[in-house]
Amino acid sequence: MITLQRTIAATRAWACLDCGKCTGVCPVSRHDGRFSPRRTVADALLGKNALVSQRLWACLTCGRCSPVCPANVHYTTLVRDLRIEAHAVGERGPCTHGDVIHGWMRMMAVGRSTGLTTREWVQDRLGWLDDGLRTSLSSDTLFFVGCAPYYDVLFRDSLGIEGVQVPRASVRLLNHLGIEPVVLPDEVCCGHDLLWEGDVATFRRLAERNAALIRETGVRRVVTGCAECARTLRVDYPQFVGPLGVEVLHLAELIADCKLQIADCTLQRVTYHDPCRLGRHLGVYDPPRRALEAAGYQVVEMAHSGPTAVCCGTSGWTDCGAANKGIQVARLREAVATGAEVLVTACPKCQIHLKCALADKEVGAEIGIAVRDLGTMVAAQINEQ
Repeated sequence: MITLQRTIAATRAWACLDCGKCTGVCPVSRHDGRFSPRRTVADALLGKNALVSQRLWACLTCGRCSPVCPANVHYTTLVRDLRIEAHAVGERGPCTHGDVIHGWMRMMAVGRSTGLTTREWVQDRLGWLDDGLRTSLSSDTLFFVGCAPYYDVLFRDSLGIEGVQVPRASVRLLNHLGIEPVVLPDEVCCGHDLLWEGDVATFRRLAERNAALIRETGVRRVVTGCAECARTLRVDYPQFVGPLGVEVLHLAELIADCKLQIADCTLQRVTYHDPCRLGRHLGVYDPPRRALEAAGYQVVEMAHSGPTAVCCGTSGWTDCGAANKGIQVARLREAVATGAEVLVTACPKCQIHLKCALADKEVGAEIGIAVRDLGTMVAAQINEQ
């Protein structure tokens, strides 16, 4: 049971010096002068408004603040645990897309008897597999798909996102390296968004189900093409449902140093956007860049990259407004300033949010840069001959 006092102690919120360094680097604060991470810390310390303040839901939990904090306050964990407390007393953040996305996550968590395994709600979890993609029931590697097929349905026509192309490209790359992965027909959402929005009970149900399925396969490693799935499986599952007993890798980490047979091509300039969950949360910065270079791309850096990279502007499908769009447009302008032809990211959510900003006619006309997934970009270069 999380309590305010325990949260303050565990996250070192009590040590806040009120220096304002967190506010100085916070992307939300730069676009919304009313927001400040240290005000959320103050709310928690004073014991008032902490669970009902809009600031609690405006935070991106991107982790940009923690590295500059001289008191070593674990701010993102503080926000997560405050949201868990808030959810327990009926508080919710303003959800985007009419709660559709959180809705399907909760449906997956209902259970085998009344959820997505009944005749009416069976998931077609393997419907995205092409005939040319090879999988196995006895591999030592499992590919965790995540919600990409669902995002494909919701955003493909409106935003032109790469949905099912991401897992297809990932399995194709694994096949290229001689790996025929296990792909689960009854996998469910990893639960990332529900955890970070405070619905820890539903997150646990999803995590327990996935953890049991993964353990049953006997694999030694899990690979995913989603930065948030990688963070959740690697860090949060052991904390909330116990160790998986497997290595968890983002696809970029697996292919970064592998010998890829690539087709002859003209060198294309790309810039890489570090997803918060893969970068600051997991410390994975170089592998995606090495993977792109191994595929024949020239990687040029934005003004803010690596540990100082700016978030894609939205987290957990909550509280997306003018400040969030401002963050996204500023990030896209940074990408254009590099002279790159493509902005590449290793997270389906980053792709969705940045393409959403580009969908604005004025923004799209001004910026006009392509946004692509890392796996699909690398897979496009491999030579199957």
